[in-house]
Amino acid sequence: MNNAVEINDVALHFPKERGLFSGILSLLGWKKESTEKSYTALKNISLNVHQGEVLGIIGRNGSGKSTLLRVAAGIYQPDQGNVKVRGQTSLLAGVRVGLNEHLTGRENVHLYGSILGHSQETMDSMMDDIIQFSEIEEFFDQPLRTYSSGMRARLGIAIASAVEPEILLIDEVLGVGDPQFREKSKQRILSLVKSTSTVVLVSHSFALMREICDRVAFIHEGKIHCIGDPTESIRTYYEITGKE
Repeated sequence: MNNAVEINDVALHFPKERGLFSGILSLLGWKKESTEKSYTALKNISLNVHQGEVLGIIGRNGSGKSTLLRVAAGIYQPDQGNVKVRGQTSLLAGVRVGLNEHLTGRENVHLYGSILGHSQETMDSMMDDIIQFSEIEEFFDQPLRTYSSGMRARLGIAIASAVEPEILLIDEVLGVGDPQFREKSKQRILSLVKSTSTVVLVSHSFALMREICDRVAFIHEGKIHCIGDPTESIRTYYEITGKE
């Protein structure tokens, strides 16, 4: 089986930020400086994403899920290990990533496309589909700052799925909108997979994970604890975290 993404022994460190209050205490001699200058967000992670599969990633907040997606997207460069990506990658993360609140919905379509290397003509050919799918026709030519968070997320999903990247990375956005829109988003993702696209999905919606994912990886404290059958990985998550 061919791999769309190969993550090999990746580690990533972030510098620790010192708060103003702790800094003042330190200057006054009331608190010792921490000898730790950074914390490790990802710890020797190795993971293969198969071409054409939907891989889910679960874990508690701060476990490294979103960081791992950004490493796969090339936004973060690992301090150790390497990442191999075979295909064009598009990251859909939050309601602001890749979108400019001062531009209209239409202008953001052109902006997003240019980031992925698409011409304005190419994006114009997708415009009707994006408008229809996002369900924000009346606001499409208004600045994004006038949108609700749900409207921004719907626009982001519509654009990211319309360009049909070979590898689509999704971070916590498929739960937006009413049940009808969530179902439509899910069907769009499944359609992408059937057209040989690869999807990596971070979500706290375990019901969605069980329904659309081929495999699920459970990340705990910066490490992959297990990866495999969605139901088994989710069960392990509950056992380790104690959450119900």
